[in-house]
Formats: sequence, structure tokens, C-alpha cells
Amino acid sequence: MALFVRQDENRSELQQRLATELQDRARKKAEEAELPDGVTDSQFIKGTKEASSLLWLWIVVGLLAVVAAIIVIINTAR
Repeated sequence: MALFVRQDENRSELQQRLATELQDRARKKAEEAELPDGVTDSQFIKGTKEASSLLWLWIVVGLLAVVAAIIVIINTAR
């Protein structure tokens, strides 16, 4: 948003109209900015799954990879 400074005595008619219009736009934009309610805005996740049925396998594979990397690092440091 913009910061509006009051300088009424030095403004021309055009500057005054533009400042008023910009303030109105800023107010309307602030009013329209609503957060999604999570019900009607969730159409993009229709037909998707929460997690794969093999998620536990991927977690085990990831942990094994981390453990293997740690073992390699420890053995090369000796």
C-alpha cells in the first residue's frame, strides 16, 4: 500500500483527484483481500491422496541413506 501525505494546499485539482482515486483503490483492495475459507477454495485438491501407501518404505529408505552417509563419513575420517 502507499503512504498518503496530506498536502492539500499545494495540490492541483488533478493531483487531488488522483490521490482520492488511489486511496479508494487501496481501500477496495484491502476490503477484497479475504483469506481462503478452506472449503470452497479447496477444489484444487480434489482427487488427490493424502499420502502414498508406500510412504513408510520411503521413510525407511531415507533413514538408511542417512545412516549409510554417516557411516561413510565416520570411516573416512579415521
